[in-house]
Amino acid sequence: STPPPDMKSYLWKSYNEAKRVTKDLVPSIMSNLLNPDAIFSNNEMSLSDIEIYGFDYDYTLVFYSKHLHTLIFNAARDLLINEHRYPAEIRKYDYDPNFAIRGLHYDVHRALLMKIDAFHYIQLGTVYRGLSVVPDEEVIAMYDGSHVPLEQMSDFYGKSSQGHTMKQFMDIFSLPEMSLLSCVNEYFLKNNIDYEPVHLYKDVKDSIRDVHIKGIMYRAIEADIEKYICYAEQTRAVLAKLAAHGKKMFLITNSPSSFVDRGMKFIVGKDWRDLF
Repeated sequence: STPPPDMKSYLWKSYNEAKRVTKDLVPSIMSNLLNPDAIFSNNEMSLSDIEIYGFDYDYTLVFYSKHLHTLIFNAARDLLINEHRYPAEIRKYDYDPNFAIRGLHYDVHRALLMKIDAFHYIQLGTVYRGLSVVPDEEVIAMYDGSHVPLEQMSDFYGKSSQGHTMKQFMDIFSLPEMSLLSCVNEYFLKNNIDYEPVHLYKDVKDSIRDVHIKGIMYRAIEADIEKYICYAEQTRAVLAKLAAHGKKMFLITNSPSSFVDRGMKFIVGKDWRDLF
């Protein structure tokens, strides 16, 4: 059969129709019982068989408030200015929590942020240069289509067989990094300043790293722990229940021990070490 003239509209129409039919097949009472934010296991297992539980610290035992990403963004932005001699005018850019999501890819050489699917196809309409969307036609021309070869894709640590080509931002701490990269790119583009995208990527990456390893983030959180850490009484309840049933627990993290101790005392109590 002859393909439709507007493939994009055709696919969206087919998708919405399939979605409507699926909803009609599922009773509304069942839909209301499903939590869209829940995590479901692919395989069943009996927790009674598990004797040892290991926990990460960040975003596992402790959850941070929305203020943390702003803190990281601002601190890294100031490091770019003070230590890497970037223009002070980039201070006008603030962190936008709605700009990026986890899992996006960044083309280091072209300074483009984008979403790439599991089959290595660029999702057209998601490609940003700075803070502006790149037209689909330009994206297709740059990449000779929308498929990115596997050898250009990065692993978890941002490396590929061709070097730093496509960096994927996977963890929650990467959100301010993506935002800062895009803001600095935007500044250079708007002011017609020539720059080397690879060097910009490295400078932003190093600044984000230094916020952690120089203790800037840790000191700020400890100084105002109620602002940055979300207190949740469920954390102690879960740990206490596991301990009461004779389970062994351990905590593994690359955060400083004094920082972890301060946070655990806040969310679990001064006796938190007795549970591990």
